[in-house]
Amino acid sequence: MTTTAPTPADLLELFLVTAPGLEPALLAEAQAKGFADAVAIRGGVTVTGGWPEVWRANLELRGATRVLARIASFRALHLAQLDKRARRVAWGDTLRADVPVRVEASCKASRIYHAGAATQRIERAIAETLGAPISAEADICVKVRIDDDLCTISLDTSGESLHKRGHKDAVHKAPMRETLAAQLLRLSGYDGREPVVDPMCGSGTFVIEAAEIAAGLHPGRTRSFAFERFASFDPAVWERMRAAAPAIPPTQRFYGSDRDGGAIAMSRANAEKSGVADWVQFDQHAVSDLPRPDGPPGLVIVNPPYGARIGDPKALFPLYQALGRTLLARFGGWRVAVVTSDAALARATGLPFAPTPLSFTNGGLRVALHTTGALPEPVASDTSENADIPAD
Repeated sequence: MTTTAPTPADLLELFLVTAPGLEPALLAEAQAKGFADAVAIRGGVTVTGGWPEVWRANLELRGATRVLARIASFRALHLAQLDKRARRVAWGDTLRADVPVRVEASCKASRIYHAGAATQRIERAIAETLGAPISAEADICVKVRIDDDLCTISLDTSGESLHKRGHKDAVHKAPMRETLAAQLLRLSGYDGREPVVDPMCGSGTFVIEAAEIAAGLHPGRTRSFAFERFASFDPAVWERMRAAAPAIPPTQRFYGSDRDGGAIAMSRANAEKSGVADWVQFDQHAVSDLPRPDGPPGLVIVNPPYGARIGDPKALFPLYQALGRTLLARFGGWRVAVVTSDAALARATGLPFAPTPLSFTNGGLRVALHTTGALPEPVASDTSENADIPAD
C-alpha cells in the first residue's frame, strides 16, 4: 500500500504513550516499524508523520497505550491570551462540527494555573469557531497541557486505551494488559520465532500476544478508534491499511496452563476470538506438573501472584520455589522471564536471573521483570525424578 507523502506543513508530532520505565521498549518497536524521528522521553516516545502514520501507529504498535497527535502549540501568559490564540487554531482541519468533543486541561509551572478556567476557554474557542458541541461524555478528547507558559494542544486519536484490542471478552483476576504483555515479551528477547510457555496464564494474554506477533497480526485489526470521526480521516486509505497484512501461520506453538479451570476456559475463548486458536494450547494443571513441550527451546514467561497484587507474600514462597525447581529440572536451554514486585519472591525461585532487573510502573505499582539466559541442562538425577518438586 502506498500513500502520498506528507509535506512538511502536514507533518504532526505524535506522542506514543506508555508506562514509565517502558519507554525503551516502545522506542525499539517504533523504530522497527519505521516511524520517523523516534525519540524516547518520559512517559512515551515522540515520532513524526502525517495522518496515515497516526492511523498506522494505532493499528500496528503493540506497546503504546494511546496515540496523541499534537496539532497546535503557542505561548499563553494569561487567560485572555489563551482564548485569543486558541481561536486561531484550525480546528476544522481535524475536528468535525457535527461530532461532540470534550476538553481536558492541565497546568504546571505557568501563570495560567487554573485548569478548569483553561478548559472553559478552549471549549468556548472550539464551540464558537467550529460549532462542535461540547460534552463531558464525548468520545473525542482534546488534551491541553500548559507547562511553563507553553500551551500544547493534542488530540487523543485512540479513544479507548490500546490495550483493548477488541477481541478479548473474558478476563481473570489481576489481568495482564495486552500492551504490557507485548513489551515484556520484547524485553525478554521474544521476536516471534520461538515457542512460548506461560505456566500461570490467567486469561491467556502472554500466550495469545506471542501467537499474534508470530502470525504478524495487527493488534488493532478488530477495533475502532477515535480518529475515525475526525475531519482528516480517509476511510478508503484506512481500509487498505487494515487489509495489508494477512496472518502468516506460525510454525511453532504457544502453551499456557493454570491450575484454575475457569482461567483455562477464559484463555481458550479469548484465543478463539483472537483468531489464534489453531496455534495455542491451554491445559489445566499445577506448576509442578508443567511438561516441557516437544521441539526446540524458547521462552517461559510468567506473571505469578505477588503480595502487593494478590495477598500475603509469605504464603507465596512455596509457589515460587515450585516454579523454579520445575523449570530447572525440565527446561534446560529455555530462557525465563518472571514479573513480580517482590525481589525476595524472585530469589525464591533459585533461577539464575540477571543481576539488574528492568523496573517499571504498572497500575501505580513498582514492578520488575527478572530474566535469565538459557537455563543449564539438568543433571541426570534431576530429569529422572520429580519427587523433589513440591506441589504448588
